[in-house]
Amino acid sequence: MTAQTQQADLVTPAVPSNVTPERTARFWPGIPLLALGVALLLAALAAFYEASQHHGSTRAGLLWGGVILALAALFTLRGLTPVAPGRAHVVQLFGKYRGTVRNPGLQWVNPFTNRLPISTRIRNLESKLVKVNDADGNPIEIAAVVVWQVQDTAYATYSVDDYQNFVAIQAETAVRHIASSYPYDSRGTDALSLRGNADEVTERLAAEVTERVRPAGVHVIETRLTRLSYASEIAQAMLRQQQASAVVAARYRIVEGAVGMVQLALKRLEEENVVDLDEERKAAMVSNLLVVLCSEQATQQVVNTGSLYQ
Repeated sequence: MTAQTQQADLVTPAVPSNVTPERTARFWPGIPLLALGVALLLAALAAFYEASQHHGSTRAGLLWGGVILALAALFTLRGLTPVAPGRAHVVQLFGKYRGTVRNPGLQWVNPFTNRLPISTRIRNLESKLVKVNDADGNPIEIAAVVVWQVQDTAYATYSVDDYQNFVAIQAETAVRHIASSYPYDSRGTDALSLRGNADEVTERLAAEVTERVRPAGVHVIETRLTRLSYASEIAQAMLRQQQASAVVAARYRIVEGAVGMVQLALKRLEEENVVDLDEERKAAMVSNLLVVLCSEQATQQVVNTGSLYQ
């Protein structure tokens, strides 16, 4: 399956049309307004204390002044929003998105807004070990780790219901799709395989995960396969097959080397006129040399005390 075919078959979630991208909310430095709120609160307490010392209209005026100062202090202090490094606050006013505050420190925003904290730190997600059939129909076990972080807080808050759960499910879906798109082993062909082309497969997995989690405003930094093996029910059979392939390949190399050595021996004997062999004796010599060179066990040495033909 080509990359173009996979991309055509891939159906990913779309960003809702009524969700706008992240923008910066209106905010002011919080330290001066914290000082103002504390001053208003102290003034309110002083007004209440003075009201307790007076009677009549003066007392009523001081009480009303204290209430107003207290409400102003509450209004000022309620707008304070501490923003920790690696966190952002989504500002929402009467159900409408008003922007995001990312600047760390004590900030002040409209006290009537709701501020929804959201982490922008880098996170690791290790997918569950899943069992899936590869492109050849063989059951395999595969797992991956995804390194990601929230890039667009508006999409993460309003585009999906639970962005963390959304990323986990979409990452597992991408792992299953990639695992079923390639064979576990290429078996001597030029086709991409999960075991033989780990870098290419990881690249395509990262591209697919990125496309799937895009509606959640998530940026995928890296993906890596952490587990890849045949399922237990066929692991022994596939191990024997791999061992047989290795034995065949080793035998091929041994025979290829032995033939080269025999050719070299015959050529040197002929060039240096060490001995004159007819075709029958050459065949016998070739047979003996191949037996000696290709045998897995040590050969028994035999000393010929007769003539060349006995």
